[in-house]
Amino acid sequence: MSNSSFLKQPKSVWAVAFACVIAFMGIGLVDPILKPIAEQLHASPSQVSLLFTSYMAVIGVAMLITGAVSSRIGAKRTLLIGLAIIVVFSALAGLSNSIGMIVAFRAGWGLGNALFIATALATIVNSASGSVAEAIILYEAALGVGIAAGPLVGGELGTISWRGPFFGVAVLMTIALAATAFLLPASPPQTRRTSIIEPLKALRHRSLATVAVTALLYNFGFFTLLAFTPFPLAMSARQIGLIFFGWGICLAFTSVFVAPRLQARFGTLPVAMTVLFLFAVDLAVMGVYAHHKPVLAIGVIVAGLFLGINNTLITEAVMGAAPVERGTASAAYSFVRFSGGAVAPWLAGKLGEQFNIQLPFYVGAFAVLLAVGVLATGWKPLSHLRVPASHSEVEAEALTVADA
Repeated sequence: MSNSSFLKQPKSVWAVAFACVIAFMGIGLVDPILKPIAEQLHASPSQVSLLFTSYMAVIGVAMLITGAVSSRIGAKRTLLIGLAIIVVFSALAGLSNSIGMIVAFRAGWGLGNALFIATALATIVNSASGSVAEAIILYEAALGVGIAAGPLVGGELGTISWRGPFFGVAVLMTIALAATAFLLPASPPQTRRTSIIEPLKALRHRSLATVAVTALLYNFGFFTLLAFTPFPLAMSARQIGLIFFGWGICLAFTSVFVAPRLQARFGTLPVAMTVLFLFAVDLAVMGVYAHHKPVLAIGVIVAGLFLGINNTLITEAVMGAAPVERGTASAAYSFVRFSGGAVAPWLAGKLGEQFNIQLPFYVGAFAVLLAVGVLATGWKPLSHLRVPASHSEVEAEALTVADA
């Protein structure tokens, strides 16, 4: 990465970067208010976990169409439509009086988020001054700040009301929408229009399908931790927000600073398999000590260390897995992996209600162990990822595209 400052950017770039922070905040924003929503709307954990399920399912499916939309109407219009959808549906979620309405509006929110984040990186890269690497650093910084700040903001606004985080997002995204509309220059449609079926065709490549299924199983554990842990923790919104803030800090730190170093020393595949195994152990320990809140809290924060490394390396593995365009590989991968993020929260809630609070963690740990096994089947076709390699500028770009 370049040593020169990436802070000297046009206002239009800062407007999109600000919107990126708010968009990524949406991932962990609802964590601290899951229990208050359940209590005040008389909903079960599995019903409340559908806030994640509807959001992730729509994002996954929408990833197949974002490229087609952006190539036809231009990046700026895609960004503005995505932001407008987020504003409307987050506000509607805050006005809801039933869990069914919130779940439905979270689905609409997911559509807006998919349109926005899938287009934001390309917009920042095209509009930023300086090198591509500097633009990517700015995007990565926005991603890290957003993921870490989401639970913290959700916890603070959630102490006022469970509606607070939803209205907070609506207000902040309105500001981002206005800034993007006035500061970002118009962008014409692309010469080459992307087809919706291209990502599905890309999954014919065994290496790409292997990594995508690995990510699906790994996301099963990821979203079990994210969506179910607030229930056995049974703490205030602020306390849960602080715990997941620690998780987000660890995730952002290892994603940007630790993963590239481990990759350069040991190679992508060995590190990813090791970290997945450690994450499975972490979930299993949380299952054993599911009735001990301090162990659960520490388990969440430690998981952030593993998840940050794994997010980076698995995503890079996707980018180098098949001879297709990076955007196509990213869309195919996101479509598959978000399926795990959609199913896991609901299933974890059901298992916790029907059996005990330990079982969801054990199931999550088993899914992550399966991910290790699936990735091991790609040991030969993904042999190029076993070799230590530097985290190059091109790889960094690929990584952040897929993170979106």
